[in-house]
Amino acid sequence: MSETKTYLNFINGEWLPSSSKELVASYNPASPSEIVGSVQNSTEQDLEKAVSAAKQSQKLWRKLSGPERGEYLYKAADLFEQNIDSIAETLTREMGKTLVEAKGETKRGAAILRYYAGEGMRKEGDLIPSADRSALMFSKRVPLGVAGMITPWNFPVAIPVWKMAPALIYGNTVILKPATEASVTAAKVIECFDQAGFPKGVINFITGRGSVIGQGLAENKDVSAVSFTGSNSTGRQIEKAVAERGGKYQLEMGGKNPLIVAEDADIDLAVEAALNGGLRSTGQKCTCSSRVIVQEGIYQDFKEKLLSKAEKITVGDGLKEDTWMGPCATKDQFENVKKYIDTGQKEGANLIFGGSPVSHEKGGYFLQPAIFENVTSVMTIAREEIFGPVLALMKVTSIEEAIELANNVEYGLSASIFSKNINHILTFIDDIEAGLVRINSETAGVELQAPFGGMKASSSFSREQGEAAKEFYTTQKTIFIKG
Repeated sequence: MSETKTYLNFINGEWLPSSSKELVASYNPASPSEIVGSVQNSTEQDLEKAVSAAKQSQKLWRKLSGPERGEYLYKAADLFEQNIDSIAETLTREMGKTLVEAKGETKRGAAILRYYAGEGMRKEGDLIPSADRSALMFSKRVPLGVAGMITPWNFPVAIPVWKMAPALIYGNTVILKPATEASVTAAKVIECFDQAGFPKGVINFITGRGSVIGQGLAENKDVSAVSFTGSNSTGRQIEKAVAERGGKYQLEMGGKNPLIVAEDADIDLAVEAALNGGLRSTGQKCTCSSRVIVQEGIYQDFKEKLLSKAEKITVGDGLKEDTWMGPCATKDQFENVKKYIDTGQKEGANLIFGGSPVSHEKGGYFLQPAIFENVTSVMTIAREEIFGPVLALMKVTSIEEAIELANNVEYGLSASIFSKNINHILTFIDDIEAGLVRINSETAGVELQAPFGGMKASSSFSREQGEAAKEFYTTQKTIFIKG
C-alpha cells in the first residue's frame, strides 16, 4: 500500500506550501475512512507566484528548438513508465478506477508525451507564394505564452497530459489546476515532469478551490489561454471570464452519448460495447454510452443478452483483480447517481436491472449498474448527463427515427452505430450531431493522434489531441521579406 503523503504546490521548480497553510485530504472512495494523501488549499497569492514564474520562464522556453523541447517530453514519458505501478495504484485508490484501467491510462500518458515530443520535429510554418517575385513570404507558428489547464477527476493522468504536452512542445509554459478529488494523482504526474529536469517555471502545479484557482486562471490577463474539461456550468463561467479579457479558451464539457443498434447488427458485439462503453469506469466518462437506441426487431434479443452479461459484472475495490467496476469517485457523485435512478423510476421508466447500493466491508460508494427500459426522450435520464453507471434502453422502428432521437439532446460529443448496412452507416455519419463518430465500436474512447471534441453544448468547438492541438496552443505570423 502506498504511503500517505502531503503534496505541496510546484511553482518555479520548487515544491512550496500554500500561504493559507490549509490542507485538503483526499479519501479512497472504496474505503472512505482511508486518506490517500493531502494537497494545498491555495490562495490567489499562490496563483500569482505561479503565473509570474510561468510568464518569466516562457521567454527562454520558447527560444529552445522543437527537438530540444521534445527531449524533455521523452524523459517525462520514460519516468511515467518507470513509475506506472505507483501512479496507477494512487489513481485507483483516489478515484476508484480499476487498476487495469489505471495502468492503461498511465501508459496512455506516456504515449501522448512521446507523440508530442515527435511534434517538435515537424514543420512550424509554410512557404507562401508572393505576388512580388523578388520577395519571400512564409508563415510561422508561435506560442501563445502562459497556458492554464483546469482538469477533472475522472482521468487525472491522461487529461492533464494531453493538455500539457502540446502546450509545452509548441513553446508555452503551463499551470495545471487539477480537480481537488484527484489532486494526489495529478501531483504524482507532476513529480515525473520535475524529475525530467524541465527548466524552472516551465511547469507549475497548484491545487485549491475552483472558485479561487480555476476562476483566477480564467481572469488573469497574463494567462494567454485556458483549456478546461469539466461540467457545462463551470465551463460557461470560464468561457465568460476568459472572453471578457480577450484571452483564448477551450472547453470540453458534457455528453449524452447514443449507441444505436440496427436490426442487421452483430448483437453480441453491440452488447459488449454498451456495457464497456456505458459502465466501465463506473460510467464516469464524458464519452460513455448512456442511451442505447435499439431497433424493435432485435430489441428483445438484445435486452436479454445485455441483462445476462450485466449479471456477471463484479463491483468492488478496483485494486482487486476480479473487480470489473469500481466505486463512484465521491460521495456526492454516489448520491447524485442514486437521485437520477430514483427520478427515472418516478418519471415512469422501468428499472429492469440493478440500481441499488452494494454493501462492502469498508463502506465505499459502490453501486450496482442500473439498466432502464421504456425510456422516452422527455425523461430526465434521457436528457441529462448522469456521469454514472446507468443505461437507458430506447426502442425505435427505423434508423431515421434512431438518429433523430439521438440528436434530440443539447449535447453532441460522441455517438456510435452498430450496423452492417453501408447506407445506414453513411446516413449516420452525415446526420449525427457529434464530434466523435464511431462505427461498430463503443462511444467511449479516442485515439491520441486524432482530434477530440464535441458539437453543440459539449464543447467550444476547438479540438484537443493530435495535430489539432496546434491550432489552440499557437497563433500564426505571416512574414514578408524583400531584399
